[in-house]
Amino acid sequence: MADIGPNQQDSSMPYVQPAPTQVVEGFSEYVLENGLRVVLYPETSQPTVTACITYRVGSRHENYGETGMAHLLEHLMFKGSTNIPCPTQEFTDRGFRMNGSTSLDYTNYYLTFTNTGDNLDFALRWHADAMVNSFIQRSDLDTEMTVVRNEYEMGENNPVNVLFKRIQGIAFDWHSYGRPTIGARSDIENVDIAHLQAFYRRYYQPDNATLVVTGNFETETILAQIDATLGAIPRPERVLPPEWTVEPVQDGEKSVIVRRPGDAKLVFVAYHAPSSMDDDWQPLVTAADVLAEEPKGRLYKALVKTGRAAYVGCWSLAAYAPSLILFIAQLNMDQDENAVRDTMVDIVEKELGLKPATEDEVAPFRTDELTNFERELANPERLAVEFSSYIALGDWRLRFADREEIRKLTPEAVNAAATRWFKRDNRIVGLFIPEDVPQRAPACTVVDPATLLNRYTFQEANPYAGEAFDTDQANINAKTLRHTVGDIEVALLPKKSAGQTVTVRMRFDYGSDWVKKNTPLAQIFQALLRDGTTSLSREALSDKFTELKLEGSAFKFVTDREHILEAIALAGEILRDSDFKEEDFRQETDEMLTYLESQRREPMVALYDVMAKTFRFHPEGDPRNTPTTDETLAGFKALTLTDVKRYYDEVFALTQGAVSVVGDFDPDAVLDALKTHIFNRRTSSAPVDTSPAVFEGSPEGRFVVDTPQKDSGGLIFAREFAMSLDVNEQAPFIVADWILGGSQSLRNRLATAIRQDAGLSYAVGSGIRIPTEGNLARWRIQLMAAPENLAQAERLVYDVLKTAREEGTTQAELDNARRGLMEMRTQNRGRDKVLAEQWVNLMKTGHDWSRSKAMDDAIEAVTVEDVNVAIRALCSDGMAVFVAGDK
Repeated sequence: MADIGPNQQDSSMPYVQPAPTQVVEGFSEYVLENGLRVVLYPETSQPTVTACITYRVGSRHENYGETGMAHLLEHLMFKGSTNIPCPTQEFTDRGFRMNGSTSLDYTNYYLTFTNTGDNLDFALRWHADAMVNSFIQRSDLDTEMTVVRNEYEMGENNPVNVLFKRIQGIAFDWHSYGRPTIGARSDIENVDIAHLQAFYRRYYQPDNATLVVTGNFETETILAQIDATLGAIPRPERVLPPEWTVEPVQDGEKSVIVRRPGDAKLVFVAYHAPSSMDDDWQPLVTAADVLAEEPKGRLYKALVKTGRAAYVGCWSLAAYAPSLILFIAQLNMDQDENAVRDTMVDIVEKELGLKPATEDEVAPFRTDELTNFERELANPERLAVEFSSYIALGDWRLRFADREEIRKLTPEAVNAAATRWFKRDNRIVGLFIPEDVPQRAPACTVVDPATLLNRYTFQEANPYAGEAFDTDQANINAKTLRHTVGDIEVALLPKKSAGQTVTVRMRFDYGSDWVKKNTPLAQIFQALLRDGTTSLSREALSDKFTELKLEGSAFKFVTDREHILEAIALAGEILRDSDFKEEDFRQETDEMLTYLESQRREPMVALYDVMAKTFRFHPEGDPRNTPTTDETLAGFKALTLTDVKRYYDEVFALTQGAVSVVGDFDPDAVLDALKTHIFNRRTSSAPVDTSPAVFEGSPEGRFVVDTPQKDSGGLIFAREFAMSLDVNEQAPFIVADWILGGSQSLRNRLATAIRQDAGLSYAVGSGIRIPTEGNLARWRIQLMAAPENLAQAERLVYDVLKTAREEGTTQAELDNARRGLMEMRTQNRGRDKVLAEQWVNLMKTGHDWSRSKAMDDAIEAVTVEDVNVAIRALCSDGMAVFVAGDK
């Protein structure tokens, strides 16, 4: 690693692999001489590696006038460093998935990639160079500041986000948790580059960081690579500043009212809560879940089931220092927010004292949380990132301590914690009322992680390891067992997956595909399938999902080897014997109506509504039309339960379609279970219409929508065109879209021009829909920006299209795009969810994974001229342009 520091490794000295300092369930920790902590979790069941570095610095470390600085640095780190001046281009060329995030307590950066060639070495070199050699220069700040400001403006469009920021602001008198991570707009706009550079040099050092690497790698090899890159950075001489601010105990209820345009009401009731390492934390989170969970929570029963609110929930802000727990209610315009607030306060502060939580209420939470833990261990990419929050607390092993805390949860602890913390004088709702005898919550302090960790001894072996799986399409075909049961195609792909997970995808053909896609009838039908059967109430069904470790729905779910057969039986019961009740119908309808009403004025929703009408080629009421929000609202209001029952009885069937199962299971037993519980168990005489979408024209013109008092606006370029099913015709368009805006990076042409160079939009890109049936292809460009920047952003899109049309691509750009595309496609084939979904899609059109291989071959074979023909077709004049913003 060049230019990192004066005390690089002497290549003449032999490298000695260090011994791990901690080993827990397959995770090994190593501490380098410069203070960097390294946690390795080899998992060969997937072809990818995720390298996530977490810096123990977040918005809580910012001083007055510096709010948002940690988040700004997250953005600038991708702008380049001394030895890797354009990392996002490299990520794109290599097919890396990259991202970063900033929280109250930490900032992380993670890369996911296939461990081929020098990808792993490059990822470590970038992490090392970015740590101490990032540019952090004025020119990059000038453009990225406006991107971050646009992200801030997007947040200001969200009522939940706005109200939470106000709650934060009044909840904390002194502690920096009272400031949102995005920062103050004035600080974002006026940040001083020298202060930002000093902040970077202070916190971006090896002794303040932990590198977590998960996935497909060899420990001995990667340790040597880490030592030669990140290990070459010297330990800094500076001392990190201490934190001495302690938030005092609140001495009276507080309140805030936000008045802004909108279509739905919100009620938050928040309480100060201890650090997430405090003994009271897990019991208190469980108490909140017992009160707010759908459909069994006491708040849910009191407010949603009675029609007084459309939605209730809770949110726990897990953090290093004492933070918040919030209860949330969403109401439509006719519901009484004052009555809901009073009911929420009454139930939260009194209910568990009068009627304590029981083991039956606590056990599902315990089971769900433990299942979530297992799911994390089965997903190395998610796992590497999830550890960041525990690293920020002081030690990654706290994740395992958290699991043990959950295992020992008791109703007594839950009730005691609720009594201590859910008190009037600790509430952020209401007025300040002086009194001589305040009901104050206990004082709390930051917990030393060693105190908690000393309680437990963790095993070293990894109990969740899966097998290495060859993602070549020929191997996928060879490993998959194909069956035909009547008119149902079945694909069973047994393999030892991490955590013994099993992924199931089912698609049945009944009635009209267009009705299933575009009508409130089909939407409410799908929603009601989760609300109970003739033998299981809604609550009992929820309990069964918890018991069977089931995530998803009856059509698409994940479980594990132990429960797959019971899960199939339960799915069959739901699909065969659903019991549609008037109460459930009303609740689901109210929830959907409230959500739709809350979205009607959002810029992107308004754009899609106009676009739906513009790209309409069928008479009013034809289900092939994409409905607008208002049309969907009217459809829901006109629906009756009789309509839904008739649809279930006369249209829904389980006789035709495709089913795939991927993961750790016995294929013979699974096939028998599908035959016994699902296949052909519900029939219908209604005709099946699976006719594909057909190209019928592509409107042109510019359409403007006024969205008053919205801080963020939207822009969409759209065109539709005819395309055959020949992969050789489709491949150049896929590559062209990747180059123009479709790659998941910041270095496609649209992102470079509009985000990187001009700093106008946080999210900009393009997407292409390639037909698998019919002949309808669709291309979209989409971005969000401040209303005053929309005109400039629109001009830049036109400039990108004009340059691409006139100059085309180059061989180098094509080679980079092809490499990135192929890496992404390889990564996707390593994910069980993708394998299961694609098998269903392929079987629907009479294919197997040979078509995927044919597409790979077609992408490899495309020439510069092939792609330029596609670019000229996509970028030609005559698109429909939709603009939404505050005039």
